[in-house]
Amino acid sequence: MIRREDFTDTALGLVSAQSFPAIVGIADHMLKSSGVTLVGYEKIGSGRCTAIVRGGVADVRLAVQEGAERAQQFGQALETLVIARPMPNLEAVLPIGNRLAQLATGRGHHKLSNMAVGLLETRGFPAMVGAADAMLKAANVFLAGYETTGAGLCTVVIRGSVSNVAIALDVGMVEAERIGELHAVMLVPRPLDDLDQTLPLASCWIEERQPLRLPLTMKETQKEEVTLAETPAIAKELTLPASELSMGVPEERLPLSLPTRDPELGDSSIPPTDASPHLRRKP
Repeated sequence: MIRREDFTDTALGLVSAQSFPAIVGIADHMLKSSGVTLVGYEKIGSGRCTAIVRGGVADVRLAVQEGAERAQQFGQALETLVIARPMPNLEAVLPIGNRLAQLATGRGHHKLSNMAVGLLETRGFPAMVGAADAMLKAANVFLAGYETTGAGLCTVVIRGSVSNVAIALDVGMVEAERIGELHAVMLVPRPLDDLDQTLPLASCWIEERQPLRLPLTMKETQKEEVTLAETPAIAKELTLPASELSMGVPEERLPLSLPTRDPELGDSSIPPTDASPHLRRKP
């Protein structure tokens, strides 16, 4: 249940630009200049993108101000908005409500975390693919994914060290201009976790949790060893030669002779003196 008092000290900040690489650079500057959380981006077509941040009222105001200044440096025509203490229903109905839930669970760690981010935007898909191929061949970078924002604008996202990403972007710009139209370029040296989770990422880079596999056969082996140890008689019987097992009980385990009954002496028995049966002569 959403309670109104949970939103009394929070605010929403929105900053829009006309390029996806530009809005990513603006969002990175907003996160590093104030204690806000990046909820995500809204793309409404024609290349227009809006970064949405959430936090305390003072932090959001500062972040939006810093984002507007950075957008002016990029030459972006922008719109800004700060909503202090938004109603709970506003965040629940807007598409950012789903992103708040995703942000709470987190996408998890992936193989490209803690790497610099390079974004190259072109107008036209062939120019983006050609630029991506040239960048991958020119430097030790990885293709993380791509983003489309309408009006034919496509942004390829690469990851790697700062130096490699910078070299790759230089080569990609030349190739994009040769094939089609280059629209924008952005390099983010040290992306924060909030920014990293909002960027496009191909499924091949996501590390899935594997179930824990226990050696179940080990327990069965130990159980068999304990059973044999507890029954030495059975274990000894299993070690007998095959010839003895086929004949039954070995001959040396049988008594050498049975007690004899003498009719003159009654029930008295005369033990044998040798291995042959005892014979008694009559007088």
